[in-house]
Amino acid sequence: MTKLQPVLLSGGSGTRLWPLSREAYPKQFLALAGDDTMLQATWQRVAAIADAAPIVVAGEEHRFLVAEQLRQIGAPTPAILLEPVGRNTAPAIAAAAMQALREGDDPLLLVLPSDHVVRDAAAFRAAVQGAMPVAEAGALVTFGIVPDAPETGFGYIEAAPGDGVRKVLRFVEKPDAATAQGYLAAGGYYWNSGMFLLRASRYLEELAKFRPDINAGTRAAFDLAQRDGDFIRLDKGAFAACPADSIDYAVMENTDAAMVLPVEIGWNDVGSWSALWEVSAQDAAGNAHHGDVIAIDSRNSYAYARRLVALVGVDDLVVVETDDAVLVARKDRVQQVKDVVARLKSDGRTQAALHREVHRPWGSYDSIDMAEGFQVKRIKVRPGARLSLQSHTRRAEHWIVVRGTARVTRDNDVFELFANQSTYIPIGAKHRLENPGAEMLELIEVQSGDYLGEDDIVRYEDVYGRS
Repeated sequence: MTKLQPVLLSGGSGTRLWPLSREAYPKQFLALAGDDTMLQATWQRVAAIADAAPIVVAGEEHRFLVAEQLRQIGAPTPAILLEPVGRNTAPAIAAAAMQALREGDDPLLLVLPSDHVVRDAAAFRAAVQGAMPVAEAGALVTFGIVPDAPETGFGYIEAAPGDGVRKVLRFVEKPDAATAQGYLAAGGYYWNSGMFLLRASRYLEELAKFRPDINAGTRAAFDLAQRDGDFIRLDKGAFAACPADSIDYAVMENTDAAMVLPVEIGWNDVGSWSALWEVSAQDAAGNAHHGDVIAIDSRNSYAYARRLVALVGVDDLVVVETDDAVLVARKDRVQQVKDVVARLKSDGRTQAALHREVHRPWGSYDSIDMAEGFQVKRIKVRPGARLSLQSHTRRAEHWIVVRGTARVTRDNDVFELFANQSTYIPIGAKHRLENPGAEMLELIEVQSGDYLGEDDIVRYEDVYGRS
């Protein structure tokens, strides 16, 4: 039996789930439909049938989130392919195939977006195992979702008549409502899930046949990749020059090897707040919520709260409250959330990309207060982690330890601070913060100066490879 190699695609930005999902911390890293994040749930869904550690394709800025979240659930150490720029799924899967072949095998790649919900994981695993002989024989298999509504937000796959894995007749773009209703009535049409099972070498053969430019561009980026432990950094220049396209357009719509297996697995791509409402537990009035929410005389609404949120006399609403933004939308208009993100970007506002709490390889910081000339942050440093050796040209910093042990480097001095102790970092001083202890280090940082931007950092040493 050919080895089964999961490939987790983790490059999306999830803008339609703003303000919870943002570019620096998109939806695949959030626990939206259970206790685990969507990335964690994706791996756990297939861990029992996997023959190898996952290959993860992610953006450079998310590399430590991927590694840490998989470490938290005890997943085997993944190979993490880092895209310097997004180029869609055809190059991403090609790079994963090249990585799999580099290990000396020619496995079946089980390609999975890392931000989908699958309620019946056992049924999905059975479907994968049922499709493996067909993929071993050279077919490129996709999984079609048996539709239960005339959905206009998904592409469709028309399949040949029959049972089990069958020939793909055609891929269909997202239809209008009347066309989708016709597909549902006719049968033989399935939602395009974006999940695939295919042998690594076969995918590259078909990609080279139909899109040799993508195959060559990805090969150049992969051959020139820099390897840093478990991270494989695709060459930026070569990958940026590679054409961007999806596996559907580049290969699946052209190859005569495309096959589809219809499945009923409780699938949802959680592409909007209304979709998240659909997969969430609902009360008798159809309300679903996360956090401290009270609903009175309200129906079919969704609320996500960090603080207490009360819904009174409202129907079909989505209310999402985070530390720095609140979204209120009609449930049938949530697709327009992406327009909010576009406005934020055009206005140069950080809320499009960053939460108030910003995650870093060593921990996180939360900007809890700021005004002209000062900023206050709550900083958390994980056990054993340390920040870069750095200096600032326009700000000074005062550190007050709240919990844990801080090892401080300040120019030529190295010393430790404990709870309720503090120190001062003058402008221009080379400094570093480390956590030598076994518990989380938490401290308050008070910055003062005429410029407090994150780009006022000169790094001299950094264990995370940042410049």
